[in-house]
Amino acid sequence: MATIHKRGESPFWVCCFTAADGRRLKKSTKQKDRAKALEICLALERAEDMARKGTLTETRTRALLAEVLERTTGETLTFHTVEGFLRDWLAGKEVSRAANTFRSYSQTVKAFLAHLGPRAKLNLVAITPKDVSGFRDAQLASGKNPNTVRYAVKHLRIPFNVAVGRGIITTNPADKAAVELPAASKDEDGGETSRKPFSPGEVAKLLKAAVDCEDGKDWQGAIRFAFFTGARISDTANVTWNAIDLPGKMLTFRPQKTGKVVKIPIHPELETHLLELPAPDSGKAFVFPALAGKSSGTLSKGFALVMKRASMVSAVATARRGGMGRTVNAHTFHSLRHSFNSQMANAGIAQEVRMKLTGHTSTEMNKIYTHAEEAQLRRAIRKIPGTGKAE
Repeated sequence: MATIHKRGESPFWVCCFTAADGRRLKKSTKQKDRAKALEICLALERAEDMARKGTLTETRTRALLAEVLERTTGETLTFHTVEGFLRDWLAGKEVSRAANTFRSYSQTVKAFLAHLGPRAKLNLVAITPKDVSGFRDAQLASGKNPNTVRYAVKHLRIPFNVAVGRGIITTNPADKAAVELPAASKDEDGGETSRKPFSPGEVAKLLKAAVDCEDGKDWQGAIRFAFFTGARISDTANVTWNAIDLPGKMLTFRPQKTGKVVKIPIHPELETHLLELPAPDSGKAFVFPALAGKSSGTLSKGFALVMKRASMVSAVATARRGGMGRTVNAHTFHSLRHSFNSQMANAGIAQEVRMKLTGHTSTEMNKIYTHAEEAQLRRAIRKIPGTGKAE
């Protein structure tokens, strides 16, 4: 039978109870109140008794702890299942993150929960680095690009960090010290991507091919816009006239991915194209209305048709562990962003200037550039060669 007593000058009651293996144990209850100490002691004895009979389960253990906590402190014990916590965290991100970022988080959470299977119903504290590394290895074995898997593991670190911050768990099972990221995939030039930039000549071919495609005029504008600004596909498709200062020859917008203001001088060829477009009724009007509002997947398929018409569909076979692999396009709309950066690099533009123009920086973008900086950026943009009149 469980009993309690005090030892020496200690203010805490000590519980004496019989363990499941028959040993007589003594544990401090860390309680000064005799009644509360007895509650804890009796709960320990009940748990050991169920363990001896083989009826102690995680659910029953949680129930016992919850009962003791409520009777001794008046507080309720909250248990977070893996699935419940991750889905709650995801719901909070839906309103605080850009659509594409939220979509990436959703895909990672869905894949991780599917990998866990029944373990997704366990308490969050049950997740270990082994679960995360197992997820990583399964994703690689399925043929996923190592770069995609790297991002997935990094995504998982975020909610587990939140759990650590809230005191729900003590350590992050996806932390970089616990789970090693897969090596980034390299292309033949050593870059961490299989994507290739378009040359000015190839862009000219795309512009010519776009003429006969659906929404061809807007595709021509979008291709030029991305080539001369480095904007991503969704940012390009949804740019409004408010972002374009034609008299000042400057583009100012917030990329969905980073949310940081980027200011880019308008290239002369892009300026000519924009001046040829119909005058908008409102600054909120889309520059390329036929493309605006479409998902990135739909836009990518539309651009793939332009590439096909231009006879520029190229593929790269990427090997995976275990002999598995997949084929990816060497060129996509995002290649225009690579072109934007590569053309300036080829012209000898300093990396720090290119980073300002592409938005590849971890520091807050300067809200107001000095005249010297702006002149330098304008010179950088002019270094990008024109595509020629392909229409």
